[in-house]
Order: sequence, then C-alpha cells, then structure tokens
Amino acid sequence: MAIGLHNLEAPEGANKRKKRVGRGPGSGHGKTSTRGHKGQKSRSGYSSKRGFEGGQMPLHRRLPKRGFTNPFKKEWTEVNLSALEKLFQSGETVTPEALVARGVVKKIAKDGVAVLGNGTLTKSLQVTAHRFSKSAQEKITAAGGTAQVMGEAAAA
Repeated sequence: MAIGLHNLEAPEGANKRKKRVGRGPGSGHGKTSTRGHKGQKSRSGYSSKRGFEGGQMPLHRRLPKRGFTNPFKKEWTEVNLSALEKLFQSGETVTPEALVARGVVKKIAKDGVAVLGNGTLTKSLQVTAHRFSKSAQEKITAAGGTAQVMGEAAAA
C-alpha cells in the first residue's frame, strides 16, 4: 500500500487521551478529581516552591556549606615530554591541535596546554604551547628544539 497524505496516521499508542477530571463518578475521576481528600495539595491555586519538603528542613539547608570555588582558577591540559618523545618525529612541529589529532589529549582546557618536563627528550621538536615548565623548556632547547609560548609570537 502506497503512503499518501490521505492514509497517514500516528503509530499505535503515540496519542493519549487527555485526563478529564471532575466529570462524575462513572469516569473514575469524579468527586475529588484525583486530588485526594483535604490538605494543601487539594486546594485551588496550590503550587509548591522548588526544594520545599512540607515544612521539614530542606536538604539544601540541612547539608553543611564549606569552601568556595575560585572563579579565577587556571585550568591547563598538561602534557609531559615523555608523550612528545613517543608520538612525534625529530623536526616536527608540536601544536595543541597536533596533540589533539595524535590523541595525546582529548580536548584543550580553558587556559590551554602546559608542557611539563617529566621524561627525557632526544628529538629536536618545535613545540608551541600556552605554558612551559622551566625543566621542559630546558630539555627542549637542550635537545636542539624550540619552545615557543603561544601569543608571544607577535611580540617577538
């Protein structure tokens, strides 16, 4: 059978009838209209506040508040020299995008990539990152490579 505008319909169970309350005892939703007997929730105009627990001390007030979140915290994606040694060949340029492409890091953090000096480096690499530790910078230059901080290229 060909599908056309004249025979399109929703699949079985997709459309549900609206619950009609207060329409007599035969409907099963008469008298109290599914609100139960008396109490605040049965009254018209009732709406609960978010987190309200019926007068009981709410959870967000029972739990202790400690510490704070520093809004100026720096977040770096850290990469060690040992990872660069394994995945890059001598003479290659290492950038944050290249690190993501090679799978060294999954994603670059808010403040960028920081290269740390853990491990040894024997290859000459041109490394461009947002930050370098002193030991990383020394090891890269000792191996015959360059360590360039991103953003300083325009200034130099």
